[in-house]
Amino acid sequence: MNVRPSILCPIDYSDASAGALRYAAAIAEHFVTRLIVLSVEDPLLTTAMDLSTGVAWTRETSERDIATFVAGVFGEDAPTLALCEFDVAVGKPPVEILRVARERSCDLIVMSSHGLTGARKLFFGSTTERVLRETTVPVLVTPPVTTGSLHVEDARRLIGRIVVPVDLSPTSQYQTQVATGLAEALNLPIVLVNVIEPVKSRLLARLNVPGLESSRRAVAEEGLHELAQTIPDSVRHEALIVFGDPAEEAVKVVRDRRAGLVVMGLHGSPQLGPRMGSVTYRMLCLSPTLVLALPPRVTEPGREKPRGALVRESVQ
Repeated sequence: MNVRPSILCPIDYSDASAGALRYAAAIAEHFVTRLIVLSVEDPLLTTAMDLSTGVAWTRETSERDIATFVAGVFGEDAPTLALCEFDVAVGKPPVEILRVARERSCDLIVMSSHGLTGARKLFFGSTTERVLRETTVPVLVTPPVTTGSLHVEDARRLIGRIVVPVDLSPTSQYQTQVATGLAEALNLPIVLVNVIEPVKSRLLARLNVPGLESSRRAVAEEGLHELAQTIPDSVRHEALIVFGDPAEEAVKVVRDRRAGLVVMGLHGSPQLGPRMGSVTYRMLCLSPTLVLALPPRVTEPGREKPRGALVRESVQ
């Protein structure tokens, strides 16, 4: 069955989620697809509202709040409003975000890395982490900064370069494929990065195996060369090998190359789902850029395309 592609953007009414909404809207406008704007309400707060005000909370109340927020971000007459659908859930934010993405066949989730920290809504941060650990669709994580009007046409100027930190596992090929498609579409260069961590084993240190570091580098060079061979000559690219902490060194490359987008893989299995590693988590904490997190590819029964088809279509 063909399902119209859709983008899910959870909001918490903060400036950070307004920025995420602008990114989501730019993508939705480009592909003329649905943009589902979701608000997740805390059941304790909805009950407290009923008790303190004497006015029963309703979904319509929250939908009006979403509509007001969206209109404030884009303006009352913005064409984007015609693409928006509003949804309200009650429960724990990460659980509800994942449920809505699954039930509404969303191909991409766009959300900020952080949001409000007050009593009304403790939303992002831990919520984003949980979503990344369990998502089966790509997630575009946006930095917690205020952005002005955004259009896909602005992407080349804003992104500049695409950094792809690869660990040379099988998922690295998928990362490279997606990053290559984006680079082709936006006419941007790619930087493949492999970080060799220091040997932490005391036993290996005592053995002092001759040529260990050069052997590790040779393996990395071969792996990067194989990945680079999959990139068309029309796409400018470079491959870097650096030594040190994976997250910190990758972020250094992002800053040195002034890259605006990082494409990362979320490791996992089709049975257990992706499990975000410490490197991805620290990259999100340290990097001030957009991060496109890709879960392992999963084909669902009854769907003609694997989850995340919108991301792949955008790069074909």
